[in-house]
Amino acid sequence: MSRTAVIACGALAADVRRIARRRGWHIDVHPVSALLHNRPDQIPGEVDARLAELAGDYDKVAVAYADCGTYGALDAVVSRREVHRLQGEHCYDLIGREEVREALEEEPGTYFLTDFLARTFEHTVMRELGLDRCPELRDDYFGHYTRVLWLAQRPTLGTKLAAERAAAALGLPLEVRE
Repeated sequence: MSRTAVIACGALAADVRRIARRRGWHIDVHPVSALLHNRPDQIPGEVDARLAELAGDYDKVAVAYADCGTYGALDAVVSRREVHRLQGEHCYDLIGREEVREALEEEPGTYFLTDFLARTFEHTVMRELGLDRCPELRDDYFGHYTRVLWLAQRPTLGTKLAAERAAAALGLPLEVRE
């Protein structure tokens, strides 16, 4: 039996597993920390290291990442390693490409939330950017945003409440698109 691995952004790993189960695919998902979105220059090196670790252990390897601010450096890695990655500029493209484009045309100052980001916002944004310690930085980071748009993949009450808390922390109105 052929063995397949997917190196996935931590923000997408649960979705990759869910899709694989639903379709009956037998894959091993190897997540990379979603916190690298705060340091996108480190994404290509981390993915390259994971590809090196998995070399020889799998018949096929794919990368579940968008470019995510690497400005083509991730593409150079996957090309050199002769693997494929998901197409998109950022995670939001992977979840709702047309919805994202339309939202940005409507209102360029849109801050996007995925289910993952809504649920982890306190850690991945507030703590990682130091807003828990220096709340006065909020406007420096988010002052040009005009709304928060939650791209609700699997809307639950818990995720809705988390999205509301995230929008409130940014001092912005929340909109929802399923």
